[in-house]
Amino acid sequence: MEDRRTLFRQLHQNPGTFIIPNPWDVGTARILAAMGFPALATTSAGMAFSMGIAEGLAPREDVLAHCKALVEATPLPVSADLEKGFGDSPASAAETVVAAAGIGLAGCSLEDHTGDRRQPIYDFNHAVERIEAAAQACRSLSHDFILTARCENLLWGRPDLDDTIRRLQAFGNAGADVLYAPGLTDIDTIRTVCAAVSKPVNVVMGMPGATFGATELAEAGVKRISVGSALARLAFGAFVRAAREMQAHGTFRFSEQAMGFAELEGFFTGEAKT
Repeated sequence: MEDRRTLFRQLHQNPGTFIIPNPWDVGTARILAAMGFPALATTSAGMAFSMGIAEGLAPREDVLAHCKALVEATPLPVSADLEKGFGDSPASAAETVVAAAGIGLAGCSLEDHTGDRRQPIYDFNHAVERIEAAAQACRSLSHDFILTARCENLLWGRPDLDDTIRRLQAFGNAGADVLYAPGLTDIDTIRTVCAAVSKPVNVVMGMPGATFGATELAEAGVKRISVGSALARLAFGAFVRAAREMQAHGTFRFSEQAMGFAELEGFFTGEAKT
C-alpha cells in the first residue's frame, strides 16, 4: 500500500503530464490497469449512475465501500472524487481525509460546491478553512496522501476567472497538493490558470466544449488529466442507444459494435492485448 502512495506522489513530481482515467466499477478499473495507466481516479457521477441514483445522493458508507472496492481491484494508486466530503465544516473535511486514507486511497479531491443549488459555492474564507483542515489531516497521517482541491465556479454559473484563480491560489497556500477547476474550455485559459498557481494542476477532458490532446495540455502546463464521468457516460450512452434500437426498430445491429467475449474476458485473465 505504501508503495502505491509513494508512486502517486512521484507521478506528480516527475517531469511531464500523466492521464488518470476514471473507472466506475471493479471491471472498468481492472481494464484500465491492464492497459497500463499509472493511476486511477473514481468518478462520483459514474459511481452514482452505476447505483441507479443521481450524483450526490450516495450515502457515506456506500461511497467508501465503492472506493475500497476500486482500491482492492488493482495494484494502482487510486484517488477518490469525494465531492464536498462528508459534511460542510472544516472538521468534516478533515474527517473525510482520514476516512479516505483509512481504506487505502492514495488521495482524494474535495470541492467548494455546497451541494445546494440555491447557494452552490462556499464563501471564500470557509472554503479555504475546509482545505486547510483537510491538509492538516493529511500531515497527521503516517503515510503519504495527495489532497486535490477543486474550485467549482465554472460549473455553477460563476464564470469569474479571477475568483477561480484566487481560490485555487488560496487552496494551494492552505496545503492542497493539486489544484483543479473543472469547466476550463479554452487552452489559453488553461495556460493562464497553470501559470498563476504554484501547485500541479488537474484538468478534466471529456466535458462539453473544447477537448484538447495530452500534448497540448502538457505544453499549457497541466500535470494531470482526468476524464471525470466521460467514460461512464460513453458506456451508458451506447447501452441506451442499443436499447432504443431494440425498442423502436426490433433490430440488433448494435451488437456489431460490441467487443468480442474473448477479448473482453482477456482483461480479467491477464491475456488482454492492449
